Amino acid sequence: MGTAVSAPVGLLHTVPALAARFDADLERALPGTPRVHVVDADLLATAVVSGVTPAVRSAMRAHVAHLVARGAAAVLVTCSSIGEAAEEAAGAVDVPVVRVDAAMAREAVARASAPGARGRVAVLATLASTLGPTGRLVERTAAGADLGSGVVVDARVVAGAAEARAAGDEDRADALVAAAVGEAAQEADVVVLAQASMAGAAARAQVDVPVLTSPAGGVADLVAAARRGEG
Repeated sequence: MGTAVSAPVGLLHTVPALAARFDADLERALPGTPRVHVVDADLLATAVVSGVTPAVRSAMRAHVAHLVARGAAAVLVTCSSIGEAAEEAAGAVDVPVVRVDAAMAREAVARASAPGARGRVAVLATLASTLGPTGRLVERTAAGADLGSGVVVDARVVAGAAEARAAGDEDRADALVAAAVGEAAQEADVVVLAQASMAGAAARAQVDVPVLTSPAGGVADLVAAARRGEG
């Protein structure tokens, strides 16, 4: 548990149900710190059907600008599908804009490139719209560490999991993700679960390699950015 910061932190969500989870995580990390949430499910709905369109990018910039206008010292975008648009929006404001999957990508590359590792990262998603952005982020992170040719990313969609979740069958969705983790772990040094909504399945996967989820790292990056702002 850390100490509060005086300025608010901002969070942009595309899955309404995740707002409470991130709020609780932040309260544990920065108890008493003001938090401003924006939820826009249309961003993800559009990204799933049409990709990250100019309209999604425009809305992203507007939401981030709104959070900054509300006094946010740092902003966390909790949706991996629109992570690349978050990076673009960051260029238009003077506070840090954090991708929820950035810390996870850094850890995945570090583990895959450690001594004795095979240089293989498995990225799993339930939505194809998320698979590309997170997979590319891991590849760029490896390239930035001069490990581009030494780290191989295997990105896969977990068949049926999105449909199960949409139907309200969370148990089946998590079971499908856990089974996919077990399969991917046979060849990979580390398994990355690209969406925050997949985090609950991690505990069900009994594997010998790390299974990384995005919420903890995203919150840690937001906390670090907010504290830097206080300094």
